[in-house]
Amino acid sequence: DTPTPRLDRDTVFTAYLDLMCLRIAVRLAAENGLRGTAVRRLAAKVSGQVHEAARRSLGPGQGELDRASFESVFPWGPAPAHLGGGTGWASAVLTEGLLVPAGTGYRFAHEELADWIQGTHLDLDEALHALVHRRRPENGKDTAPVPVPHHRIGPVVQALLLLARQHGAPELAHRLRELVQALNPGSAPRDPASTWWAIHLLTDVLRNVPDATPYTHVLRLLADHIVARRRQNRTVPQEWGPSFWTALHLPDITRVDLLRRLVVGDDPPDRSDRPRYLDAVAGLLAADPTAVQPLLAGWFDDDRPLPAMPDATVATAAQALLHTHRHRALDNLTEVLVDSGHRRGDELLAVLAEEETSALCRAVDRWARDERPARRVAAVAYGPRVAPHVRTESDRELLRYAALALLARPADRTLHGGALALLVRDPHTRDRHLPQALRHFTAGDPHLPPSSLIAALATHPEPVLDAFRTRLLGPEAGDALRTLADVTTPALAGRVAALVREAAERYPQTAGHLAEYVDRRLDHGPTVRPVLLPLVTGLLDGGPAPVRRALATVLAAPGIPASHSLRHELLEALLAREHDPGVLDALLRATVEGATRHDEPRTRGLVHRCGLLLVRTPDGATRFDCCLVELSRRVPGFAVLVAGWLTETPGEWAAVVGPSTRRMIENLAGVRVPA
Repeated sequence: DTPTPRLDRDTVFTAYLDLMCLRIAVRLAAENGLRGTAVRRLAAKVSGQVHEAARRSLGPGQGELDRASFESVFPWGPAPAHLGGGTGWASAVLTEGLLVPAGTGYRFAHEELADWIQGTHLDLDEALHALVHRRRPENGKDTAPVPVPHHRIGPVVQALLLLARQHGAPELAHRLRELVQALNPGSAPRDPASTWWAIHLLTDVLRNVPDATPYTHVLRLLADHIVARRRQNRTVPQEWGPSFWTALHLPDITRVDLLRRLVVGDDPPDRSDRPRYLDAVAGLLAADPTAVQPLLAGWFDDDRPLPAMPDATVATAAQALLHTHRHRALDNLTEVLVDSGHRRGDELLAVLAEEETSALCRAVDRWARDERPARRVAAVAYGPRVAPHVRTESDRELLRYAALALLARPADRTLHGGALALLVRDPHTRDRHLPQALRHFTAGDPHLPPSSLIAALATHPEPVLDAFRTRLLGPEAGDALRTLADVTTPALAGRVAALVREAAERYPQTAGHLAEYVDRRLDHGPTVRPVLLPLVTGLLDGGPAPVRRALATVLAAPGIPASHSLRHELLEALLAREHDPGVLDALLRATVEGATRHDEPRTRGLVHRCGLLLVRTPDGATRFDCCLVELSRRVPGFAVLVAGWLTETPGEWAAVVGPSTRRMIENLAGVRVPA
């Protein structure tokens, strides 16, 4: 069946008026002996008189006809010849209820019909000039009366709507744009009544157009005007609150874009309890998530701050909304986020991997079988990220089948590392696929991270440790060492420590990564002492100088409380056996640069001990003086600190700080230091 077209208000009013005119004509015809086509001609004359009544009711007053005007249009007695003679016009109109008595005159019975028909006779340009665009004299004295009371806004609104029907949307858009511009503060004062009319005409017209899309530009101007008013701490009319924007006849893409402009104008909760535009967006998202989710993903590049939410931006607000309202269309959300190709979408997917593990497992399974290459790349990217959070066999199965589907595509060889990363995590497929995975790992496949082999390390330690040995002896040792730092099983931890020592001795370029490994292990607390103490002391005894320098930097750091005891023990071991000025220099610099995180006595003691060790050689003494001056210049407050030490115990420092260095520190600190 052909769908019935939707009736608009204009069509309904036209049909209703035609019917009422016909009924009045039938009543007049019965009284005057007319029938057939004469009745139709009479109905047309009735319609003309009704329009005349509407035109006359536009005059001063409350929109009613006075008694004389009513009787002139609808005579009680014999009608004039141009109406076809006859009698009973007034009684017919009143009996049918088109007009009703009102005080000393008459008015249309239905107010909306009256507004509509009166709007067809209004001189729109003259009305807009009188109501909105007229400027007050500069002296502020304007004796002209208000032309129309506020409750008579209806005919003006209907006249504007008629303009669009008769002359097209661009004509109405031009008038609405002028109304928005009239709200902007200008050089000449504006009558508050003019502002009221501009606000309410815009509101009523835009709400009542059957399609507001042709007026999108006007709506953008209005949204920008609202935000500007908020920034100027001017009141925003409540008529333009969130409910106005959600009621407009607009497609979601346009409505959400307009609200994106408006959210930066929301007040903070502590300043206002008015509804927020961001809450309107949340309502749209909750009502139709599949339509609104991709539109909100389009906000990810918008870094404008939101005054209503401290430290938030439009982009982070979109992230928060998508996360909060994720449950009604969770699978669709994963598709939207991966389609966005944006880091904020990636961040949210990472959160979903932890909080909505099953949904992301389903997504990985879909993407692995998708014919679009980008989707299969997404499966490889997110499969290993969700795998650590899997707790159910059904989710593990989804990842397993996704990995096998990827592995079954020879053309996707570059993605096979990611598939193998999933398969070696899974006890059901580890034995079969581990050799191939280790080959990819030692070759440096970026899709097979070191963390994916930790589960296999417990069941297949020899081949996995051999693969890590290969990686540790190459330029990509950092990730591997960070992963091995989290191996805490006593039997494995000892073997890992031996592997780390071997790598440090054979490939000193890993010194920085080794230091990070030791730092992470220290933070595990006293339980690591049996493994870490022999590793670090062994490297301090005979390890390469770059490794010892890196260890000195780590041991000088305060670390977390759980690491203090072992960190101090290892630091003492370093001070007891180190003679290399480069290592002692590194220790001194790390101590001073971290002084704000140490207590002052510890900093003082370490600096003094470094000085005593360095001044044993002329080169060391020069290095200590230069380093002390450089740090005094560069580290805020250090010069004052050293000057205090030199003043309090000059004899203690005389052996390590030379006279020229003492004078330089005195100048930098701005205080007198005794010789």
